[in-house]
Amino acid sequence: MRSVVLLSVVVGLVITVVNGQVPTPPPLQTPEPSTESPPETTAGSTEPEPEDLPLAEKCDEELCKLPNCRCSSTSIPGGLLPRDTPQFVTVTFDDGININNIITYRNTLYNRFNSNGCPAGATFYVSHEYTNYVLVNELYNRGFEIALHSISHQTPQTYWLEATRDIMKQEFGDQKIQMSHLANIPYESIKGMRIPFLQMTGNASFEIMKEYGLEYDCTWPTTTQTNPGLWPYTLDFASTQDCVVPPCPTASFPGTWIKPLVAWSDLQGVPCSFVDACFFAPNVLDEEAWFQFIVTNFERHYLGNRAPFGFFVHEAFLSAWPAITNAFVRFMDMVNNLPDAFMVNSHEVIDWVKNPVPVDKYKAQSCRGFIPTTCSATSCGPLNSSHNGMDYWMQICNVCPRVYPWVGNPLGL
Repeated sequence: MRSVVLLSVVVGLVITVVNGQVPTPPPLQTPEPSTESPPETTAGSTEPEPEDLPLAEKCDEELCKLPNCRCSSTSIPGGLLPRDTPQFVTVTFDDGININNIITYRNTLYNRFNSNGCPAGATFYVSHEYTNYVLVNELYNRGFEIALHSISHQTPQTYWLEATRDIMKQEFGDQKIQMSHLANIPYESIKGMRIPFLQMTGNASFEIMKEYGLEYDCTWPTTTQTNPGLWPYTLDFASTQDCVVPPCPTASFPGTWIKPLVAWSDLQGVPCSFVDACFFAPNVLDEEAWFQFIVTNFERHYLGNRAPFGFFVHEAFLSAWPAITNAFVRFMDMVNNLPDAFMVNSHEVIDWVKNPVPVDKYKAQSCRGFIPTTCSATSCGPLNSSHNGMDYWMQICNVCPRVYPWVGNPLGL
């Protein structure tokens, strides 16, 4: 059973392809990339971690108070009753954005609104290789959240298991600079990250988050705190969350948020963190069975403590099985018509937890805002890559780089 659980929790699909077009405005102002040398090993070095990291202590609810601190807990923020709590739904997709999967995103997510009249949200955890940054800009300008999923998305999984602070700085800190530059989106708009394969890195990833203005991590699955579900919390104090894919953090990182991946239960009760990793699932051709499967998992949250409900999936799974896509669309239609459930970008959940308000006040608030940007598409290539010697073509919202951007040279200078 243990092997099935891990198979369900630790997933990552490889997606392909690119496309593009013409020149663009100057880039938005962003910090300079890391000047440290790229890691020489593919699986993380053995350099020691800083010795001054404070060990996290048991959470003290008298000291840990919103908006900047919250103990790990299944209790509803603000002491609200379930019936007064908005049910947030976070739809997320991982990996590259390209001309193939943008079709699914356009067909299922665009022009969708919640019952409060605000646009429905979704979050894209984007990896670099084969990504079309013109399409990233399109998603951003549709109001969706762009978050980080690493530059390399490198295999084997032990690369992330053993990753040091410096590796995570180059994979995620530099990726934030890269994403802002190549897609021409505001640096400050990029707030979240998810590590490939849901592989935790101990303290390493959290050490770099505050330095690069990353507010939350959405990597950490929970398979035990699902009914009731675990709400987002900060790492000021020691977490009570189960460590499914170790190593998990041990140090205190004040003000850094965890948005837990609250697992689904498949048809035999086995937990799965991603929809496409549920082992005992309905027949992929049975739309009605899939719709009921999704709703059953949703109701565990909606009829419980209303912890945010995640629909975490890879687009390739949906495009491969139209019946599941249809069930997914029916589910979103249902959510969009509920008066107290809302599809939102992941960072909006964190914003609400910081300042929890009852559902009636939440519905009266203004819709989320963002700063629109322009993108005159530029097609670049062939660009040689130092990491594998291949030539790449890229579509970006900036002047073409000299070489293919990669770890250690995120802007391709």
